[in-house]
Amino acid sequence: MDTTAALPADIRLMNTVANVLWAGFGIALVAVAMAWVARLPLFAIHAVIVDGDVTRNSVTTIRANAAPRLAGTFFTLDLDRAKQAFEAVPWVREAIVRRVWPNRIAVHLEEHHPAAFWGDDKLVNTEGEVFEANLGDVEDDNLPTLSGPDGSSQSMLALYRRVEPVLEKLETRIDTLNLSGRGSYQAELDNGATIEIGRGTEDELVARTQRFVRTLGEVTTHYGRSLQYADLRHADGYAVRLKGITTTTDAQPAKPAVKSKPRITTRDVPAKPGRH
Repeated sequence: MDTTAALPADIRLMNTVANVLWAGFGIALVAVAMAWVARLPLFAIHAVIVDGDVTRNSVTTIRANAAPRLAGTFFTLDLDRAKQAFEAVPWVREAIVRRVWPNRIAVHLEEHHPAAFWGDDKLVNTEGEVFEANLGDVEDDNLPTLSGPDGSSQSMLALYRRVEPVLEKLETRIDTLNLSGRGSYQAELDNGATIEIGRGTEDELVARTQRFVRTLGEVTTHYGRSLQYADLRHADGYAVRLKGITTTTDAQPAKPAVKSKPRITTRDVPAKPGRH
């Protein structure tokens, strides 16, 4: 016989409520016990194990910078906040934090590797990300400077990596690569010359630079002067200014089996001595 079914409805309700209350009390008691255990000194973070890239900072320096921002025990430590604490250390790009039973945490670090300066006071890493660090810690004096709108560092670094090898054929390198708000590129070379590369896709800009480099030698050899300024923004050629001479040049691709020479028009050519 089902005695439960025989009980009045109000008694069954009271029994159900009592069971729920006892279950809730039990759960609360367990939670309080776990919270108490979690805060025992036994589980306080006693050690931080650091590995990975530690070239720019010593392990001691990393711990000293991050430790004040670490709060909690093995159980209560917020791993996301711990990650942010280590990534706030100069030169640290990424930190992976995990717990090590019973009272330690392990941190794997990846450092920024500088690829360029960004403006006057920041750096760009090899992933094209802008970060802040002490510029005096950069050992490579030949890093280029990139300058452009916010969010353009990755595309600028990608273009630099493709254009720089092309310009090396002129025995020069890019000192500064600028990107205007309208999307036009300008390169300042380490020999003092300036090249207006203009706007376009990355492939178009590289092709434009290759065409310029391929034919510039004939112009500089013809006049015996070095490059001062070049404007590659013309549809079918480019304009150059040599030191002391201004020229315009049609840099048409050579036809198959025929080596063509650029057509050169001079402007503002200094008069030869003795001519009036």
